[in-house]
Amino acid sequence: MACCDEPQLIPVQDAIARMQVAVQAVTDTETVSLPELLDRVTAEPVHAGFNVPGYDNSAMDGYALRAEDAGQVLTLVGQSLAGHHFDGELNAGQCVRITTGATIPAGADAVVMQENTEVDGDSVRVMKAPSKGENIRRAGEDITQGQEVFPSGYRFGPVDIALLASLGLAEASVKRRLKVAVLSTGDELTPPGQPLKAGHIYDSNRYGLIAILQRLNVEVLDLGLIPDQPDQIRAAFERAGAEADAIISSGGVSVGDADYVKDILGELGEIGFWKVAIKPGKPFAFGHLGKAVFFGLPGNPVSSMVTLHQLALPILRTMAGEAPEPPLQLTAKAASGYKKRPGRQDFQRATLRCVDGENQIDSNGAQGSGVLTSFLGANAYTVLEAERGKVEAGEPVTVIPFDRFIT
Repeated sequence: MACCDEPQLIPVQDAIARMQVAVQAVTDTETVSLPELLDRVTAEPVHAGFNVPGYDNSAMDGYALRAEDAGQVLTLVGQSLAGHHFDGELNAGQCVRITTGATIPAGADAVVMQENTEVDGDSVRVMKAPSKGENIRRAGEDITQGQEVFPSGYRFGPVDIALLASLGLAEASVKRRLKVAVLSTGDELTPPGQPLKAGHIYDSNRYGLIAILQRLNVEVLDLGLIPDQPDQIRAAFERAGAEADAIISSGGVSVGDADYVKDILGELGEIGFWKVAIKPGKPFAFGHLGKAVFFGLPGNPVSSMVTLHQLALPILRTMAGEAPEPPLQLTAKAASGYKKRPGRQDFQRATLRCVDGENQIDSNGAQGSGVLTSFLGANAYTVLEAERGKVEAGEPVTVIPFDRFIT
């Protein structure tokens, strides 16, 4: 198939935009129960079948009363407990003992906190009068019947699961999980746990990439470590292209003699582009292979993590049916200087702090593409624009805090 070589570097946002329009979201859906819904993506909007709360209830432990009666000694005529409401109706001069969450009795229009009362048997004196409606949570105050609670394309988090349960929903319709094939290439790589030969390194990328994908809750097809042998790379690609929605390959996309990934992708599929103006991670390939979308990541460990996080992950989220928002961006003062040459957008690992009410960002040490320890203790990227050069201490810089996919 056609291979489109683009030697020029593509700006990061242009690369993301081109990938977004080149992929489609999964259409298959399934119904999944509450315990399995974490990090699943809604296939349709979820609406509330009733008001939440479903009735007027007390926000405090105290006494339900008519606000206009607060200036007199009241007669205690019963109690309203959570799950056991008061059946009668309050008349003038009466009150009901009430607990937090209990139904407001008919006739009552306020709740006085128990700390603001004096009680003597069935007589209750109000020491601090409440206003009408005070300490009452109204029906539908949180959610109204028929309200859209979750839109289509929403990824459920832990609190969302509790909210679904509060709506009486035991299940929800979600998109099927993406299936993503992952492989590493390189004769210099050794599986962890095996003796390390001279000139070799351990295959760290694949395990880090899979860990990020697990946060995305995709089905991972781990194709393992593939040597720099064209026939074996070709066989792995053919399998992945037939079985997966997306393929993530680490290594083999630069210009070395043994970097076969790009050539075999061009032979079996289609290359959209293979160089992006990002640092670390310039040799990033995107294309299609069989029914799958292909992401070719660099072999250097930091480059591999950053390009998956910043380039491939937004596309995978779109393919999963999600409608992700752009990452949060802040402005902070550079606590120290940054070395940089214009040309590529730089994502430097850094530590964001608030110092005397001001955001400050400090480089997290050596920033080489093989220095995985640059992530240790970091909580954000310092993002230096492609056209920007050296940054002096005290200058404002753009910051993207780490999200749950990378920390």
